[in-house]
Amino acid sequence: MSQPLATSETAAAVLQSARDVFTMESEAISRAGGRLGEGFVRAVELVLGCRGRVVVTGIGKSGAIGRKMAATLASTGTPALFLHAAEGLHGDLGMVAPGDVLIALSYSGRSDELTQILPVVISMGVPVIALTGAAQSFVGARADVVLDIFVEREACPLGLAPTTSTAAALAMGDALAICVMQQRRFSHDDFARFHPGGALGRGANMRVEDLMRTGERLAHVAETATVRETLAAITRAGSGSAVVTPGDDATGLYGTAALSGYVTDGDVRRRLLASNDAQAFLDSVVTAIMTRTPLQLSPGMPALDALRALQERGVDDAPVIGENDAPVGVLDVQELLRAGLL
Repeated sequence: MSQPLATSETAAAVLQSARDVFTMESEAISRAGGRLGEGFVRAVELVLGCRGRVVVTGIGKSGAIGRKMAATLASTGTPALFLHAAEGLHGDLGMVAPGDVLIALSYSGRSDELTQILPVVISMGVPVIALTGAAQSFVGARADVVLDIFVEREACPLGLAPTTSTAAALAMGDALAICVMQQRRFSHDDFARFHPGGALGRGANMRVEDLMRTGERLAHVAETATVRETLAAITRAGSGSAVVTPGDDATGLYGTAALSGYVTDGDVRRRLLASNDAQAFLDSVVTAIMTRTPLQLSPGMPALDALRALQERGVDDAPVIGENDAPVGVLDVQELLRAGLL
């Protein structure tokens, strides 16, 4: 069983130390971003022009960052792999071929493994991008492009464990991957293709039409319906809202008549509580309380985009509009929850 910290003063000191780490690392990342220049643009150009694969290499903590960098590049449209620098000295250097680009991570710029790998890679005519804190080091001096990740000090109080420097390297790798992604015009559909599994894949592949309520699960009333009739329709559908369309009878209008308005059970509840005559309110026409300009979604809209739209508007559901501005369904946040997108 874990032991509580001895005193409140000790707990406060722990929290302050943690906050200091956040401050130091965020400031280091900001300074690294401020130093970006033509070298970064050249690095983007090298990756975009790569005819083979981007090979990312490093060892130790730099290797851990490099592995993540390769994964981010690969998932955003750039063929990439990670080469463990030590394994590269024992046969895995065969992963690198002319037409590739090598990204080498070494904060000191003099890691033994990289100093042995680089001459071989350079002899193949493979361009090298170095992420280092020492531009004049062995690695930095031999790279085609240097991305400066220098930090004034590590967050580690001993100044030994790579912390601030790895944060800067991680941010630099992310910036490179995202800028390349943007220049490739990597689309939502491209992202979905590379993420077929898990929540990311489900969200990227799903459209509103895959999740929206339709048929008997969609409450639909005509403009002449009363509030009482609208509540009954919502109850029958097991929904939390109803779409309203023109006419005296909703029958036959579903999917063909333009949306007049939208009403939720919350709209009814709030009006009912504020009413001095509940019976008169329930017998009033639904057009008196419906929202005439609700958030509207389209059937082909990505589900994740719809989720963001709902969150930005601060609502739990919205009508889905098809051809001729006609409602064809309702997307409820509960359906997004069931799909694993929340």
